[in-house]
Parts: sequence; C-alpha cells; structure tokens
Amino acid sequence: MSEPSKFVEQSRRKPVKVLGKSQPSMSRSGMPLFARNGTPSDYRTYEIYQRERVHEATEKIRPIALTSDEFVRDPYPILGTLRENYPCYRDWLGNAYWLTRYNQVTSVFADDANFESRSKLWFYRLPDYGRDLRDELAVQFAQEKLIDANAAPIAQHIADEFVRRGSADLALEFAARLPLELLVSTLDLPRQDFDFFVERYWRMQRGFGWNPADEQAGRIAMAELAAYFEPLLAARREKPGDDVISAIAGLQLDSGPATGEDVVVTLLEGDHETMHGALANLWFLLLTHPDQFAKVRQERRLLKFAYLEALRHSTPVLWKKRFARHEVERFGRLLPIGGLFYCAAAAANRDPWIFEDPDTFDIERRDLCQREPRGHYRSDGLAAGVALGLGKPSKHPGMPEDRPRSLYAITRDTIVTASSVLLDTAPKLRLESGAQPALGSLRLGEMHTCWNLPVRF
Repeated sequence: MSEPSKFVEQSRRKPVKVLGKSQPSMSRSGMPLFARNGTPSDYRTYEIYQRERVHEATEKIRPIALTSDEFVRDPYPILGTLRENYPCYRDWLGNAYWLTRYNQVTSVFADDANFESRSKLWFYRLPDYGRDLRDELAVQFAQEKLIDANAAPIAQHIADEFVRRGSADLALEFAARLPLELLVSTLDLPRQDFDFFVERYWRMQRGFGWNPADEQAGRIAMAELAAYFEPLLAARREKPGDDVISAIAGLQLDSGPATGEDVVVTLLEGDHETMHGALANLWFLLLTHPDQFAKVRQERRLLKFAYLEALRHSTPVLWKKRFARHEVERFGRLLPIGGLFYCAAAAANRDPWIFEDPDTFDIERRDLCQREPRGHYRSDGLAAGVALGLGKPSKHPGMPEDRPRSLYAITRDTIVTASSVLLDTAPKLRLESGAQPALGSLRLGEMHTCWNLPVRF
C-alpha cells in the first residue's frame, strides 16, 4: 500500500498576515484555514481535492492496480498508462499524487523551494535520533579513497571464486555482495563482524517503509548497531586510520563529538540500492540481450554506456517521495500543503517525448547524454534518465580538485570497474541454459532488480 500523506508540524505553513488581516488558524491536521478570497475562515482548501473525486473517473486504470502484485512484479505497463493518460494522477487510495512524465518528475525533483524530501529518520519517526554526517568532506574523502582502492580487488576475489566453481548467481553473489563488501571495507570492520553488520544494516534499510513489523525490527537493528559502533569510535579516536569511522571520530562538530547513533544515521541515509540494483540490472540486460553484450565484449569502452543505459532503462529506484512545502499550483492543479508526490523515475526514464523507442535497451543510444534535471549538462556520469537514489547531481565539476567526485561518478566507476574485472576473469561468461531471469521487487516500494541470475563460465 502507498505511504499516506502526513500533515505534520514541519509541513505546516508559517502563519502570515493576509492583506493586513489576522493570521490564519490551523486545523488539527496541520492545514491552514482560508476562505475563497484568501482571508481566514473555517473553509479548508483541502476540501477542493475531496470534491474533485467526481471528476477523477479513470476508466483506463483502477486505483487498486498501484498496490497489486502485478505492479510489484512489473510496474512499467501501469506507469505507462498513467504517463499517457493521467500524468498527474490523484491516487485517492494512497492519498498521494503520481508524476510520470520526465519534465514533471525532474521539475519537482529539482524544486526545493516548493517541494522537499524527508529523511528516513522522519519515516522512522525518530527525527532527533542522530546526525547525518554524509556531507562532511572528511567522510566523503575517506569513502571515495577506500571505494576506489577496494573495488577492483574485491571484484577480483569474487570473480576468482566463480571461475573455480564454474557457476554462480550474479544477482546474489556479485551484485548484492560487492556493495556490502565495499561498505565493510570503507568502515574497516573486523572480518568476523561481517555477518553481524550486514544482517542489521539490511534490516535497518528495510524498516522505514510502510510495514510496522519491519519498522520495529529496523529500530532494534539501529540500536544494536549504535551500541556496536561506540567502542569502535573510541578506539579510532585513540588510533585513527584512513577509514570512514576514523573520519567521523575525528570530526570537530559544534554540537559535540560523534556518537554511535551518528554513524548509524549516516549509514541509514546513504543510498544502498543503486549500486546493488544497477549492477544486477546491467548484467541482466546484457545477458538477455546477446547483441548488446557482443558489442561490450568487442569494445570494452561501451561498458560505461551500457551502465548508463541500464540505469535509464531499468532503474532500481522506481520513484522518490516528495512533499509540498506549501500550497502550490502546478500541472493544472492546486496542490495542497503537505501533499505526497511519487516522482516516478521508472515512467520518466521511458518517456517517449524524451527518448526514442524508450523500451529498447540500446547501449549506443544517441539520446543518451549526461545531464542533470532541467537539462543542464554535466560531466559526472549522470545518464539522461533520472537516478533518484543518487540524489541531485553534483553542482561541482566532474573531477573537482578540492572535493571528492560525486556519488554519481563513484557509483558509475565502481560498477564499470567491477564488471570489467568480471569480464577479464571470465571471458566465457554466459547465462545458464534454460534460465529465465526477470526483474521484480521483493515488496511494494522496494528496489526493482534481478534477484536470480544463474550463469556459467
């Protein structure tokens, strides 16, 4: 089911004077009370949208389709119907709006004046739990350095295991394993703690969705990880290294030294889906499109473009939630304060008004370029499609001298490096005979990727 729109204190409009008249009162749901002429009243603007219900006859799609098993398996046909017929779809069951055209999605994604994203802590209802330190340059430098240093060796170790065995599941044993191995290496955790950390990290990342049982499990995992990181922080203060925990331990913060909860929040708020999902989807698409795979084998430089095209064609992060900061008119509608908007990257990345033959996986696509939302071209590796899991593209140069590369560039380079190592080590890599891999999500709203990809060497 869709996450309901929540009207909470941080989404309330600040009281203002209207033409020198008294301030508007606030309803119990957090809505300002206005009359038709803008003066304070008992009339709530949200009632406008309730009356729209009679005009929302959507004969081409039933609202329940957005929570169906079919949608979880393959959301593209349903999102395509919305994009073609209802590009700003009012989802009454989920109390939200779906945006499905490229220009709509990117405009709301980039518009921080009128829309906002909310942290995973907000969905956990733990706004004061800890501090997100991802923007600290020391943390970013440590992360970039260790990912660059470990990507090829870890990929080589995994590939060597595959070749000795003669077969593997690239989805579970390569795409899912590599990002976690890299994460543990950036934190410089003891090897014997790998399973302990990964199980709780995965549980924490799944807990901020709509399932109450998962939320409780995620809270427990966060508490256990915070307790685990406390002694590590103390040890790294005494004897620092070049890892991310040492970088966090050495920060001079105005609000006091970093805690285990700060490490947990920094990990929680980071993107854990794009590297895993995009790597699995890249290999799924290459192995199920032999003509495109042959091009990559013949000309290795095309591997980068294959990744960018895979990110466009089959993005692992299907949509991102945005909330209206205040009442705003957009897309021919008057949108309410606190309104929830699903910015559907999966639909935008296959928008036929932007991409020619958008459902085709073509690594030599002519309209695949590198740009950020609103059409500004950059050199940090952003595909023409929308990659919501990686956040907004960097405003800095693609290869900055005074700061690390963007998350877009680091993720791209890591996946290309690891995939190149795999090709070098296993040149006869092929799909297992009779295998029929597919893309899907484990649950509604989660990463859309390939979960089983058997291959032989």
